[in-house]
Amino acid sequence: MTELVLLATVVALAWLWWDSMQAREAAVTAARAACEAEGLQFLDDTVGIASLRPARNAGGRLLLQRAYDFEFSDTGDNRIRGSVVTLGRRVILLRVLPPQPVATVTRIR
Repeated sequence: MTELVLLATVVALAWLWWDSMQAREAAVTAARAACEAEGLQFLDDTVGIASLRPARNAGGRLLLQRAYDFEFSDTGDNRIRGSVVTLGRRVILLRVLPPQPVATVTRIR
């Protein structure tokens, strides 16, 4: 019986690892495409996991929702954080927003 539980645990962990690699690849592809479309540089060519939680899709099926962070640059001299959220292996949210210029405040005496 112990061997069966151990085998089931190993199979579950292997599935989680494989599913996570598929979702991560979808996130990298989406982030790279979004950066190219906006004329931005996708830095380090990778994403990092920020969160993992169970969530339901539109059909009510329970899947893993993963949030990934990545960095991009609009000038080549800075790093700006973007994010990708996947539900299962499908990208459901992508955020790539370069920073807005800061308005200069002039003090009048």
